[in-house]
Amino acid sequence: MAKPGMNNGQTIETSSGHRGLDLAEPLIFELDAPGRCGVDLPEPSQVSSRLGGLERQAPIGLPGLSEPQVVRHFVRLSRNNFAIDAGLYPLGSCTMKHNPRLNEKLARLPGFADLHPMQPVETVQGALELIDTLADWLLTLTGMPAVAMSPAAGAHGELCGLMCIRAALEARGDAREVVLVPTSAHGTNPATAAICGYRIEEIPADDRGRVDLSALKEKLGPHVAAIMLTNPSTCGLFENQIVEIAQAVHDAGAYFYCDGANFNAIVGKVRPGDLGIDCMHLNLHKTFSTPHGGGGPGSGPVVLAEALAPFAPLPMVRRDGDGLALVEQKSEAEGTAASFGRLKGFHGQMGMFVRALAFMLSHGADGLRQASEDAVLNANYVLARLQDLLSLSFPGPCMHEALFDDGFLKDTGVSTLDFAKAMIDEGFHPMTMYFPLVVSGAMLIEPTESESKDSLDQFIASMRHLAERARRGDVDYFAGAPHLAPYRRLDETRAARHPVLRWRGDVKEAAE
Repeated sequence: MAKPGMNNGQTIETSSGHRGLDLAEPLIFELDAPGRCGVDLPEPSQVSSRLGGLERQAPIGLPGLSEPQVVRHFVRLSRNNFAIDAGLYPLGSCTMKHNPRLNEKLARLPGFADLHPMQPVETVQGALELIDTLADWLLTLTGMPAVAMSPAAGAHGELCGLMCIRAALEARGDAREVVLVPTSAHGTNPATAAICGYRIEEIPADDRGRVDLSALKEKLGPHVAAIMLTNPSTCGLFENQIVEIAQAVHDAGAYFYCDGANFNAIVGKVRPGDLGIDCMHLNLHKTFSTPHGGGGPGSGPVVLAEALAPFAPLPMVRRDGDGLALVEQKSEAEGTAASFGRLKGFHGQMGMFVRALAFMLSHGADGLRQASEDAVLNANYVLARLQDLLSLSFPGPCMHEALFDDGFLKDTGVSTLDFAKAMIDEGFHPMTMYFPLVVSGAMLIEPTESESKDSLDQFIASMRHLAERARRGDVDYFAGAPHLAPYRRLDETRAARHPVLRWRGDVKEAAE
């Protein structure tokens, strides 16, 4: 049976550019018709100028469209935007999981949505109570004694953790210059360390995809301030020597920073504080369901061990008699004299806090643990069903994400990018490609706990179909993919190096 949009293997081109109900939509400026307007406004009663000779000399440059045109334009664009509500979103190391609508309903309650960060503290006691309750959950789940709630995202949390470490080292008169970063780390780890003034040294992985413990020990010394390690790692693996790593780092007088981007795999199963970790950021927008992407929204609280807790940033919520208060200045009496100071203007991301606590209270401790177990189960199901056709990067089971390399595409003429573009024709958002960098042509798949067996089976069937098609040598099909999307494959290198970010009247001329 021929697939939609195909005729005996050939793509059907249409005069409109539409493909069935997938509509090719121009830029809103290209729909402009002078004099057209979606709103009827009365003639102004005052015709004389109030601008003192500063009247507009040229058209304002906004497109003129009728109301139906505006509505259709944005609805059509929304149809081209893949979302977790539309289907499986397999991006690895991003945890793009379902966001319960209850969370959104609660975040929109006027008492939370209408807060102003400069309200008098006595008028926001409910909000402070929520922050304090959420903090208690985070401390319980991680087994840590303190938490900084103000960081606005994961990378911001990394900055917070490294600044706490730097403050602690300086307080003991032991300024150090090196941060160790495994080769499988998130790219923000070395960037954060560099921003904090540290020199970065890489730690290689062993043949199991984990941190090479012997190489780490060789790097440790009085010059090392910290290690920044992700666990589970970006290879989808649990660092099962993490206790030994922590001991070696501490024996060298350094601190252990853990990147918590993948906390979704271990919530309720293991407490990072029990592993010897000194600080760890938690992406509320990943582990606790808030939708994210495109630069926000985000929230990255940082849990801190006892040694780093005194250096936590301000402000922080504290009990004050029968109420709650925000401690905003260093104070001997408050026990915050060692704080490195303010990290951001105000105290965290309130909308994210509401959503995260709603997720926690809805699930309970047992439900959060089951979510982690299901995330790991789903990833291993994908791994088990694909490892006979795709090439597994490392032996054995995975944690929350399955990692494959491009070995199965060798000598086929098909690249990882070609394979990913063909997935679009199958109706799936591509997985994370070419990351982590330690794996050739990496394909990193994280299904999360949100997916049913049925949705995973559909995804797996498409992946197997494409792998078999690549092995048959159907290079032309992959090179031209996607065939069924509203737009064909873009020149991604040129788009990254020469982006056209604003309308100039002639898009083609601007692009050239």
